Amino acid sequence: MDIFINEKPADITLDTEKTFGDVLSGIEQWISPTGNRIQKISIDGTAVSGETLARIFEKNISGIKRLDIEVSPFRELAIEALVDLINTCAVFADAPFEGRTEISDTWEKSAAARFLQTDISDICDLAGLTLSGEGLSPGDLSILIEERLREIVDPGRETVSCETVVENVAGRMEELPLDIQTGKDQRAAETIQLFSRVGEKLFRIFFIYKSEGFSPEKIDDLPAGSFMDEFNSALKELISAYENRDTVLAGDIAEYELAPRLLKLYSALKDLA
Repeated sequence: MDIFINEKPADITLDTEKTFGDVLSGIEQWISPTGNRIQKISIDGTAVSGETLARIFEKNISGIKRLDIEVSPFRELAIEALVDLINTCAVFADAPFEGRTEISDTWEKSAAARFLQTDISDICDLAGLTLSGEGLSPGDLSILIEERLREIVDPGRETVSCETVVENVAGRMEELPLDIQTGKDQRAAETIQLFSRVGEKLFRIFFIYKSEGFSPEKIDDLPAGSFMDEFNSALKELISAYENRDTVLAGDIAEYELAPRLLKLYSALKDLA
């Protein structure tokens, strides 16, 4: 079987792969670290649709002479999918009630929906709820999508624009122990929610840089991957301590581990910006 990627012969040697699914999974693992995603597939000159893809996963590669795969950068596909969803929200909002089911069904079968389900699943889940009439309004969902678009289109500018927010949230995390001790439960809960939102935003921007090969090698004298793992672990510990009402531990983690890590992560991203 000859494999072509973007119409060029691919330097891929098949070893233990027996089925089309084996080959496709291996190619996905090969291209993903470079920030690319599979966009189109053709087998012996015939395009493979999303509907038929699952049915041919077990097809033996001995029956395939040529496999053509078209790949595109993650950012390009993400922008296209998110713009498609914004347009769908606008059409959905203006449609009469009886026509909304058709719009929702069309969206679910679209290439944009499949991409978001795989690569930006939280937005895909929110879209499903909105288009079923159970979640955010189309306008509110569009506001969230527009933020994601800004992060993807210009992560540097989006990083710089959230500096004040990051500093304020870090300051509130440092004050969390006192808020807990003085019974300011609502403020404490708001602080954790704010921290989660801004932390997720910085993680997303980090991933965008990484997909383009521009992630920092080190953060706070640690390899970037190790820093992110420790950040995640500390966040899980905070959530667990807060849910178990271990206020002393929750306060210590917030003040001494997460607040400084948030600032260090932001500083690293700002340097890239």
